[in-house]
Amino acid sequence: MLSKKDRREAGQGYLFLLPALLVLGVFVIAPILYAVFLSFHKVELIGGATYEFRGLDNFMKVTFDDRAIIALKNTAIYVAIVVPTQTFLALVLAASLNAGLKGQKFFRIVYFLPTLTSSAVLTLIFMWMYNQNGLINYVLKFLNLPTYNWIGDPDVALIAIMIMNIWATAPFFMVIYLAALQDIPDSHYEAAELDGAGPIQKFWHITVPNLRPVTSFVVIIGLIGTFQLFDQSYIFSGGSGGPNNSTLTVVLLIYQYAFKTLGTMGYATAIAFMLAIIILVATLLQRKFSKEESLY
Repeated sequence: MLSKKDRREAGQGYLFLLPALLVLGVFVIAPILYAVFLSFHKVELIGGATYEFRGLDNFMKVTFDDRAIIALKNTAIYVAIVVPTQTFLALVLAASLNAGLKGQKFFRIVYFLPTLTSSAVLTLIFMWMYNQNGLINYVLKFLNLPTYNWIGDPDVALIAIMIMNIWATAPFFMVIYLAALQDIPDSHYEAAELDGAGPIQKFWHITVPNLRPVTSFVVIIGLIGTFQLFDQSYIFSGGSGGPNNSTLTVVLLIYQYAFKTLGTMGYATAIAFMLAIIILVATLLQRKFSKEESLY
C-alpha cells in the first residue's frame, strides 16, 4: 500500500509526463489505431466519410494486384543493391579519412556535402545531369562510352535513382563509421603490425570485426530508409512510377492508391501495414544474422 507521500510523488511524475503522453497519444497511437481500422474497411471520403467492413479482403487483394507485385519487386531490388553498396562505400570512405592523410578535414567536408542537400533539390539536380544532353552523358560520350536515356529508359531508370541515393546517403553513414573507428584502440593495430599484418589484413581482421555493432546499426537504418523510398521516385516519374512502372515503389503505390484513386484508402492502408511488417521482419533477421550481442 502506497503512502500518501508516495502517491503524491507518483501523481506529480505523471503530471510532468502528461504533455508528452498527450502528444504521443494524439499524433502516434491514435493514427496507428485509425490506420488499423481503415485497413479492414472500404473507405469513401467523397461526400462524407463512409466505411464498409471488408475483413481481410484488402490484404488478400495484394496477391492479385500486378502493380503491387511490380512495386514490391522494384523495392526489393533497390534495397538489395543500395544497402550493401552504401554500407561498404561508407566504411571505405571512413577508413580513408581515418588513415591520417593530408587534407582529411577538407575531404570530410566535401564528402559530407551531399547529405546537407535537400532530397528534392538533389533529385532535380540529378535529373538535369541525367538528361540525354546532360553532364553524365556528356562525360560518357567524351570517354567514348555508351550513353543512356537515364530517365526515360525502363531498364536504367531505377539504376539512376540507386546511383543518386548511394552518392547522397553514404556520407551520412561515413560519419557514423568515422566516429566508431576512432574508438578502436591503436594497440590492436600495433600488435598486428608486430605480427607482420599489412593494411588490408588489419582492415579485414581488426577494423571490420570491431565495427560489427556499428555495421548492424547502419544496415538497419539503411533498410528502413530504402524500403520507404518515395520522393526521388515521385519526382523522377512525375508521380506515375514510370517509365513502364520501372520506378514504382511500394510507398509511391500507397500514395497513388490513397490519394489518387477513389475508394482505395483502406487498401492503401493495408499495403502500408504489410510494408511495416516486411521492414520489421527484415530488421529482426538482420539483427539475428549479425550476432552483434556476442561482441559484448
